[in-house]
Amino acid sequence: MAGPVLLHFDDELPSAQRIATQAGLALGRIERHRFPDGELKLRLPAPLPERMVLLRTLDHPNEKLVELLLAARTARELGVRHLTLVAPYLAYMRQDIAFRPGEAVSQRIVGKFLAELFDALITVDPHLHRIATLQEAVPVPQAVVLSGAPLLSDLVAAHRPQALLVGPDEESAQWIAQAAARHGFDHAVCRKVRHGDRAVDIELPTSSFTGRAVVLLDDVASSGHTLAQAARLLLAAGAASVDVAVTHALFAGDALQLLHAAGIDQIWSTDCIAHPSNAVSMAPAIAAALANLNP
Repeated sequence: MAGPVLLHFDDELPSAQRIATQAGLALGRIERHRFPDGELKLRLPAPLPERMVLLRTLDHPNEKLVELLLAARTARELGVRHLTLVAPYLAYMRQDIAFRPGEAVSQRIVGKFLAELFDALITVDPHLHRIATLQEAVPVPQAVVLSGAPLLSDLVAAHRPQALLVGPDEESAQWIAQAAARHGFDHAVCRKVRHGDRAVDIELPTSSFTGRAVVLLDDVASSGHTLAQAARLLLAAGAASVDVAVTHALFAGDALQLLHAAGIDQIWSTDCIAHPSNAVSMAPAIAAALANLNP
C-alpha cells in the first residue's frame, strides 16, 4: 500500500467506508482471529505506508485496548512512522481523580497508554470534566477534539425548530451552549445528584416548560437513568414533548426501553458508535481533521 491508508476492523467497516470516502483514503482491513482460550491474533495488510490512520471507537473498550496495543506495535514494526488513532468515542475518560484511596485514575493511565502507541488522536466530545484539554488526558503531540453538538443542533432545527434545549446535568452545559448558539435555541441545564450508576436525583432549572417541545441534549447516553428521570420531570412540568439528542449512543442494557417508558419520543445520535438511533455522520468532520494534521 503506497498511498494513505485507513486501517479498520470488520465490525467498523461502514464507519471506515464513510470516513475513507470523505478523506480520500484507501481501506486496509485488520484480520482478527480468536483462539479458543480467548486470545487474539491480528494480521495487518502489508506493506504499509509511513503515515497511517487506525480507526477504533472505544465502546466496550477492554478488548479493544488490547487490539490497539497489538495493531499499533505491529504497524511500527512494518515501518509506519506516523500513526493516528481515530477514536470517535474515547473510553475511560470519566475517572479523572481518585475519589477514595487506592482508586485507579483510569483517564490518566489509559491516556498515557494511548500516547505511547500513537502520534495523533482525533476524537469526538470526550468526557473531560476537571481538565481543560484532551492533551492533558492523552499526551500525544497532536490531539484533536471534534463535537457532535453542531450537527445535532442542525438536526433539532430541522425537526423541532422551536425547541427548548435542556442539559440533563451541569456537565452537559458546554454542549448545550454550543448547540443553542448555532440556531439561537432557548436553553437551560438541570442539576444532578448521583447516588450510584443507576440512582440519580434531578432538579429542573427555573424555566417554563408548559407547551414546549423539549430536547434533552448530552454527550453520552449510557444507562439512560438520568435522561429518563429528566424526561419524566419535564413532562410533569407541562412539556408538550421530550426528545433526546446525544453524541455517543452507548445505551447499555435496557436503556432504550427505559427512555421510551419515560415518555421520550425521538432519540437521535451521531454515528460515533453504530446504533439504530444514528441520525448524523461525523465522517466529514473527521476527514477534515485528518487533512489538517501536521505532517
